Amino acid sequence: MPFEPAKSSRDELVLLLAPTGRDGPLARSVLHDRGGIESFPCRNVEELCQNVNAGAGAILVAEETLHAKSTRRLVDCLGSQLPWSDLPVIVLASTADTTAPPPRVADSLAALRQRGNVTVLDRPLRIVTLLTSVQSALRARRRQYQVRDLLAETRNAVKQRDQFLAMLGHELRNPLGAISNALTVIDAAGANDAEIQAEQHGIIRRQTNHLGRLVDDLLDVSRITSGKIALQRQPIDLCDLARHAAQSVEASARTQRHELIVEVCRDPVVIDADPVRIEQVINNLLTNAIKYTPPCGHIRMSVEPADGEAIIRVNDDGIGIPPELIGRVFDLFTQAERALDRAQGGLGIGLTLVRSLVEMHDGTVEVHSDGPGQGSEFVITLPRAKAAPPSKPQRSHDDQPTLRHSNNGHGRRILVIEDQPDARRALQRLLQIWGYQVEVAEDGPGGVEAAAKTNPDVAFVDVGLPGLDGYEVARRIRATMGDRVRLIALTGYGQPEDRDRAHAAGFDLHLVKPVDRDELAKSVSDSR
Repeated sequence: MPFEPAKSSRDELVLLLAPTGRDGPLARSVLHDRGGIESFPCRNVEELCQNVNAGAGAILVAEETLHAKSTRRLVDCLGSQLPWSDLPVIVLASTADTTAPPPRVADSLAALRQRGNVTVLDRPLRIVTLLTSVQSALRARRRQYQVRDLLAETRNAVKQRDQFLAMLGHELRNPLGAISNALTVIDAAGANDAEIQAEQHGIIRRQTNHLGRLVDDLLDVSRITSGKIALQRQPIDLCDLARHAAQSVEASARTQRHELIVEVCRDPVVIDADPVRIEQVINNLLTNAIKYTPPCGHIRMSVEPADGEAIIRVNDDGIGIPPELIGRVFDLFTQAERALDRAQGGLGIGLTLVRSLVEMHDGTVEVHSDGPGQGSEFVITLPRAKAAPPSKPQRSHDDQPTLRHSNNGHGRRILVIEDQPDARRALQRLLQIWGYQVEVAEDGPGGVEAAAKTNPDVAFVDVGLPGLDGYEVARRIRATMGDRVRLIALTGYGQPEDRDRAHAAGFDLHLVKPVDRDELAKSVSDSR
């Protein structure tokens, strides 16, 4: 039967196969007393192989045990090791002339050397030789364990990646499916049914915004893990910020027929924080509560001061959290392992962002739940700032006044340089509806040529152009036209270094796709 030592010592257990004579007891005594090495004497090769399969650091075998049958069994055992394993085997030889051992032993050693990492020691041998040989074997074994652990980490990382990609595909197909269906409905209904047209346009707009948020969350996780997010701290009233965050999710709550209750103090609760990031934290928690609470549920958010701290609580009477997930809900991609999340949606990154952003503000976040079906409560604690006039929280796009567009281009010339046909045509058509004269080009060299011919007031330039990239296009247009043209970069790259590179190339503005229509209109109107 396999020996069962302490779990921590199994990996460094030395297995002894010397059932006759004094080699076994003497070796065990020396290893334990002089080297602190744990060993286990095996009665036969079968017991030895059982223990090898259970885990071992090295094997010490007396030459007398290596007859044909036992050697075949041991060779098979060594051959069945995992790819990372090369278990050290030390053979105690009976002859001083290891270059010419008896034929039986020579055949056994040759077979073992083909399958294993074999060292032969002559008897009689010095104690120090035995100790150093075993210690060297165990050092080599530890290196193998490092490879084993690295392979396990790699396998786990690949598994997490595959789970995440599967969930990402699921999350992207949902809004894309809704958009596709909405377009089909619009085509089938015709232009005369204004109600259906408005309804389906709303679906397309909401799902497009959802896709944008998915991409933003992915990029935010990447920026945080690489240390590329810099907080823009200022004194803010957490109560005002919480009210605004609640307003941004009211429509989602109404869709699910939830009751959203907001309880904040009358007096300001001032914190020194980045208003955009703290609003993102609160929004993520509220969105999470809405998503995982069945229809007609109750969601409550409160803000209160306590002993120099500001506390935000978000609780719901939703599906709750199983006890085994409580300690892992903030880990990256944890949600992707939960079957229910495939129905509810989510990439498993929202709560990771919450924890990271709160910790960047020197705060803490905790979660409590009594189990499935018992709802959840998230508690954020942030340090309060010293008394100071709070500034108003920054407003999101949803809170900005909507710009009205009614053929206000007044003949101004715009050049669109975009290689993707649908994106190029859609932007051209929208700008024409707003009253602008629009020319287009589909690659970098064509864009530079078109700019020289049309002398545009504004040029929208995609960064990833064929022929010449958008940065080189901007440099060439700027070199010939100077400040007479407003250059606006359109790109899917939204990292801070991407914005810096755009400005260095001569762009006046850097817009990340998909561009909000009001932001797009403002980018043109500001150029007047």
